[in-house]
Amino acid sequence: MLDFLFGDFLGDKRPLSWVLQFWPVLVSSWVFALAATWLCKKIAITLGIVDKPNSTVKTHKEPVAYLGGVGILVGLVVGVLAGIAIIQGQEGFDVSLRWLLGILGGAAIACFVGLVDDILDIKPWKKMLGQVVAAVVLLAVGIRPSLSIIARFLGIELTPEMELVVGIPIVIFFVLGATNSLNLLDGLDGLCGGVTAIITLGMLFLAIHLSTWRLSDEGDPVRMIICLGLTGGVLGFLPFNRHPAKIFMGDAGSLLLGFVCATLMILFAEDVPRWWMASIVIFGLPILDTATALVRRLLNKRPLFVSDRGHIYDQLMDRGYSLKHSVAISYGLAGLYAAIGILMSQIRTWYALIVYLVVIIISALIIWKKGFLKMEGLRGAAKKKQDPGMDG
Repeated sequence: MLDFLFGDFLGDKRPLSWVLQFWPVLVSSWVFALAATWLCKKIAITLGIVDKPNSTVKTHKEPVAYLGGVGILVGLVVGVLAGIAIIQGQEGFDVSLRWLLGILGGAAIACFVGLVDDILDIKPWKKMLGQVVAAVVLLAVGIRPSLSIIARFLGIELTPEMELVVGIPIVIFFVLGATNSLNLLDGLDGLCGGVTAIITLGMLFLAIHLSTWRLSDEGDPVRMIICLGLTGGVLGFLPFNRHPAKIFMGDAGSLLLGFVCATLMILFAEDVPRWWMASIVIFGLPILDTATALVRRLLNKRPLFVSDRGHIYDQLMDRGYSLKHSVAISYGLAGLYAAIGILMSQIRTWYALIVYLVVIIISALIIWKKGFLKMEGLRGAAKKKQDPGMDG
């Protein structure tokens, strides 16, 4: 069975050594993120940039340093610069360079907007406007989904002009959706960072697959570099964010991670649709958690955009699981969605689409049957048994 699915996983258009040349991206991003996160923790404590507990969603016991997102950004930037040095002079370098610099520019904007929100608590519309600006940077450097082939798959013909017009709202939608999904998932020590690492590793498998088949000289190195750079950046941050957390990533980190994940999903929207679909399914846990939160609030006639303690990870703790067990279950769910996405990327698009629909239906039924759509009280879904270590 595995040979049937993965017999052609590694292509013969590029040697595996082409993939292995990017190891400095992972190492450098991890080392610099580790050092930068340690330094950011010191700076945050010195300047009083901390997340203070409250009686609702921020239930950690003591103030915890912010600025973890800045540490992740430093690791990502260094990793991408290392990647640029590796691919310099290779075919397609000019386009790859423009895309990589555009991604770094958008990531810096997303991180800055989140940092301002962490410090000044800006209005939601201002934060959303900043996310849109980050998305516009992607469009400006030419990063958008390849819709013509996908349209033909659906029996629709798109002119280049129509493809450009349709691509603009899609890019903005993906950026807004992914950034806010990961922002909502940032609720327990180690949760958002760990889930993002699992998601990015899943996308790395797809990137390796496409690279060995030489899908494109421009996109292949960009996908490899961004996957490895983000993985290293998150892994450098996580040792400080494990329970009990010494530093939080804050909105600076969650918006940054969401933006880069959205960018990766858009980069996989190339050639045949199944790789784009696979990347979306790999991002399945944040999508599931956000959809559950919105549907629950809608069914219970609560404000859609007001924070509460009814997310999947909150409800796991309400059911008696410890913080560490709740995080471990979330990691397992993220890994399951990643595995499904990787497996289904290797079969025909229509077959994969059927499997994805089945996964969506089963996920929805489990959420409903397990009572995750119920809500009691103003802030939660059930009477909670508090375990310290709630992230900010």
